[in-house]
Amino acid sequence: MKSLKNHVSLIAALFTILFTIQVYQVLERSIASYEETLRANYSIVVIALSPLKEASLKSRFSIIHSLEEISPEKVIKRLEKEMDKTSLGLLRASLPKFYKLSLERYPQPEEIDILSSQLQNMKEIKRVESFAQTHDQIYKLLLLYKGVTQIFAFAILVVTLLLIAKEMRIWQFQHQERMNIMALFGAPVMLRSAVLFRLAILDALIAASLVFAIFTFIDTNGWAEPYFEDINIHVNVFNYAQDGFMHFGISLALSLLLAIMLIVNHKEEV
Repeated sequence: MKSLKNHVSLIAALFTILFTIQVYQVLERSIASYEETLRANYSIVVIALSPLKEASLKSRFSIIHSLEEISPEKVIKRLEKEMDKTSLGLLRASLPKFYKLSLERYPQPEEIDILSSQLQNMKEIKRVESFAQTHDQIYKLLLLYKGVTQIFAFAILVVTLLLIAKEMRIWQFQHQERMNIMALFGAPVMLRSAVLFRLAILDALIAASLVFAIFTFIDTNGWAEPYFEDINIHVNVFNYAQDGFMHFGISLALSLLLAIMLIVNHKEEV
């Protein structure tokens, strides 16, 4: 019964670690998806005195993704009833060109300032509107979100080390007498440690399989999708190949590390 309790204890510890890692993975993917949404929705408005060419701007500024002209026709149509055709024609001819600049990535505030300044210095461009204040606020919120996930990652590391240390002591007390007896009969280290490695591998496979089953169930039923849709992002909650192999690898590595540390400590005591 005691052996079974310790067996379940390691499975629970590994399961907690793997489950927390997967939650962190989902948070990281959420940040990346939200950042991509911000990039797609963010643009700089440029007012130019003469037509601008996308290829020319992209060759000069690597951060620029695309250039799209904004038609002033909607504004002009509102004035059709108030102005004659001649005046409307003169208005069309005198209006500057309006463009929307989309960027390759969601930029830092410093990048926005530099890009705006360089665009403003071009003789063809009359004015640049980067919506800097709104951008700065959103960017700071994004940094805060990233900072929280990094603290979360550090907490995972601390919990992992504490759990491994605890399980190592439990296994050490449980198997110390048996390993000492086998050593007296001249059994090699690998033979004495075989049961530890078998338990480590078995527990690792069980813990990883439980996490795999739970997140597969969550992903299949789409429980998290409504929350992501509320902020207009799509997140892959569980990547069966990538996440599955990662969990099995981490679980095996931690379990085997636990067994190896136990063997090393046992040698030192002997």
